[in-house]
Amino acid sequence: MSRLLAGVDIGGTKVLGVLVDEDQPDIVKAEHRVPTPQGTENVLQAIVEVVQGLGTPVQSLGVGIAGLVDRTGVLQTAPNLPSLHRVSVRTELMRRLGRPVAVDNDATCAAWGEQRVGAARGVSDATCITLGTGIGTGLIASGEVVRGAHGFAGEAGHMTVDPAGPLCPCGRRGCWERMASGSGLARLARDAAEAGRLERALSLAGGEVAALRGEHVTQAVLEGDRQALELLSGFAWWVALGIANLVTLLDPGMVVIGGGLIEIGEPLLGPVREHYSNQVMAHDQRADVRIEAAQLGERAGAIGAALLGGHREA
Repeated sequence: MSRLLAGVDIGGTKVLGVLVDEDQPDIVKAEHRVPTPQGTENVLQAIVEVVQGLGTPVQSLGVGIAGLVDRTGVLQTAPNLPSLHRVSVRTELMRRLGRPVAVDNDATCAAWGEQRVGAARGVSDATCITLGTGIGTGLIASGEVVRGAHGFAGEAGHMTVDPAGPLCPCGRRGCWERMASGSGLARLARDAAEAGRLERALSLAGGEVAALRGEHVTQAVLEGDRQALELLSGFAWWVALGIANLVTLLDPGMVVIGGGLIEIGEPLLGPVREHYSNQVMAHDQRADVRIEAAQLGERAGAIGAALLGGHREA
């Protein structure tokens, strides 16, 4: 008899839950979401509410959180959820729900989802990158999740790529996510607008440089604006730099790019692939590494969490 698996993805703005059948994991049978509240107790209760909102008892629960989650299911720190500090998420949820619970980093969950039922299905060694407000990274090697000795593997967004670069919320300068995330795209856009470029994106932002965001650049790109396309190519250079470093280190068969920015599609992927080929070590001598868009969208983390929870309990 197949099992029903619940997965919950906790982000800075929403708590998203999905229900999947172990035998048909690529079909989401139910979905429920609530806004992310403030405070440890409120977040834990929101998770319980989302699981209950899926409408049927589940055999296991997987939870993905953007932060450092150790191997015992303790969230040590979460930059986008500052109220959650050293919280034993796994223990607290097992007490509340009376079900087996697995807790992982959200990008790790997304990578597992993409490897099991998404863009990297059947690829034994894959790296999944989510380009959002920050950058998350999930690693799959020999068909299994790579967590590291303490559970903290995959924080590639905090690789230093420019020691003189902008300050990161983690306290250091020039982290990859400061240059190649949605926040990085917005910073590049504001710099360009202040220099008198990027007129169309600036007009979409109401003419206010301070209001200029990545989504304004995205809209201008989709309209075919030349200046926005040039800016996106410069941004893609930074994305490709981090990918080249990861490929040089890990030698995956595929790199999957997800997150909100991938909705741009080929206008982003094309320049990323081009810049990558010029930056990775020994490009002409190594086997081709596919760089592809993720397929599971905003549900990737929740689907992957559900499958990881079931995988651990199998």
